[in-house]
Amino acid sequence: MAAADRRTSTPAPASPEPRTSQEPRTPPEPRGRRHAVAPGLALAALATALWSGSFVTSRALGDSVPPVQHAFWRWVVALVVVAPFGARRAWRRRALIRRHLRFVLLASLLGVTVYNTLVNQAGVTTPAAAMGMIMAASPVVMALLERAGGVRLGARRIAGLLTACTGVLLLIGWAGGGAGGASPGAGGPLGAGALWMIAAACCFGGYSALLRRRPAGLDGAAFLFTTFLFGTVLLLPAQGVSLAVQGGFTPAPGTVLPLLYVGIASSAVAFFAWNRAISLIGPTRAGVVYYLQPVCVALLSWALLSEPTGWAQAGCTALILGGVVLGAGARR
Repeated sequence: MAAADRRTSTPAPASPEPRTSQEPRTPPEPRGRRHAVAPGLALAALATALWSGSFVTSRALGDSVPPVQHAFWRWVVALVVVAPFGARRAWRRRALIRRHLRFVLLASLLGVTVYNTLVNQAGVTTPAAAMGMIMAASPVVMALLERAGGVRLGARRIAGLLTACTGVLLLIGWAGGGAGGASPGAGGPLGAGALWMIAAACCFGGYSALLRRRPAGLDGAAFLFTTFLFGTVLLLPAQGVSLAVQGGFTPAPGTVLPLLYVGIASSAVAFFAWNRAISLIGPTRAGVVYYLQPVCVALLSWALLSEPTGWAQAGCTALILGGVVLGAGARR
């Protein structure tokens, strides 16, 4: 009887209270995710800085190395650098790669075959600083694609995105207005070079958003080697046409050293850092950091190519940096 009384006196578990409208709709980021923010931002910043140099080399080699050949040899160098780390890993995961072949081919096409070829084509007529400005449209593409995938961006991140985007648009308008003699490219802001860069920005934004779907078993080194290999193979027909129509280029320190830079630093190192950053903080937050690229490109083109700069550009740079700081924080 006493046991029965104890059983009946045990309080029933409280039923969960209904959710109120004041409760946050989006849970706070997990502790491990928060700890990954700083390394992710640092890796995104490293990739952005290294890619900034590739815009300078695209402009510098525009008159000496045909765009397709520039891209082809860039990826050959990158493939050689990554092979010791990723070839064996990729071979062990060949069954996984076959199962996700469409994903791998699309990532290779957007991020390797097409993206850099378009950038090199733009470099024939477009100043490096203007290329970096136009390329800053890619974070908008990343955010739109991520939102289309069902990811809530948060008010703070959207505000940072818009603030940095405003700075970039003002920077483009400043250059297009001819301040300091700068001009985004042959034919003005909407010249052929600018159109090539807009297409490149869309490709890179699509590639970055696509990284969210990378198979879990395909680690960074294996993924890089696979995409570099497939992307280089996809470039082979265009490389053959370029050699037949335009002829080759003369190897010299002025051509070989820039190709080594873009192959090692702007490809192998930068893509590994960027892909890792995406896995840690997502494409939208990494895309906000990517807004630093026009700032880095402007400084490098001023220092190495003597392209003009001025106070208006410095003001736009401050606006971009403020947007990066605002949008790179925790989602709210």
